[in-house]
Amino acid sequence: MVAAMDEVGVDGALLVSPFSMYRYDASYALDVHAAHPGRFGLIKPVDPADPAVADTIADWASIKGTVAIRIMMRDGVATDAADPGLNRVLAAAARHSLPVNLLCWGRLEQAGHLAARNPDTQLVIDHLGLQQPFEPPAPAAPFANLPRVLALAAHDNIAIKISGACTLSHEPFPYNDIWDPLGRIFEAFGFDRCMWGTDWTAVGLLTYQQGVESFRVTDRLSDSDRAALMGDTLARVYKWSPSKA
Repeated sequence: MVAAMDEVGVDGALLVSPFSMYRYDASYALDVHAAHPGRFGLIKPVDPADPAVADTIADWASIKGTVAIRIMMRDGVATDAADPGLNRVLAAAARHSLPVNLLCWGRLEQAGHLAARNPDTQLVIDHLGLQQPFEPPAPAAPFANLPRVLALAAHDNIAIKISGACTLSHEPFPYNDIWDPLGRIFEAFGFDRCMWGTDWTAVGLLTYQQGVESFRVTDRLSDSDRAALMGDTLARVYKWSPSKA
């Protein structure tokens, strides 16, 4: 990751501890942070069903380099926006000024209800809020749920990560067919609530360099829009910026 970032001039990035590999144990991400000071902010998945989750969040907030937590809204996580566990997580995150990333494809309406119930909590929609492939090809209609994504822009406490966007393209680099739907997201949320991301785990779909350069070479972004999308908004939402050691 560090070598790939250095090759294309990326100063820093947010690391989300991979749930499929480590579940709720973020120790590997902490090791990476220690080995590469100043390059990474860390995000940890938490378990809404854990009665002690508020203590877990408090402990995470006290560690140097941590910037957010994440809820994986998948099987086993309540579908009710009034669920005490989910709201316990969001309330604790607000107390510690930690944004909450939501992996919530298929649950976009629930994400909106959670935002309404917790207006003081900063929510960040992961992966455009859309189901993305783990291997080629892209879905036949990858932006079918775009209207549900756009509806979330009505909540001021929701931002959105444009991570994995290139995996939804039916075209080769520079993925020209993604820009019309992305333009609708930019218009709805504004660039002050949109953050670029590569989805580095999509290694079979594109390279890290392609994920970066597609946003650099497009003529659909102004210089100021690109600056907001590829760093400025992240620094403000997560209150973090890289500092190369």
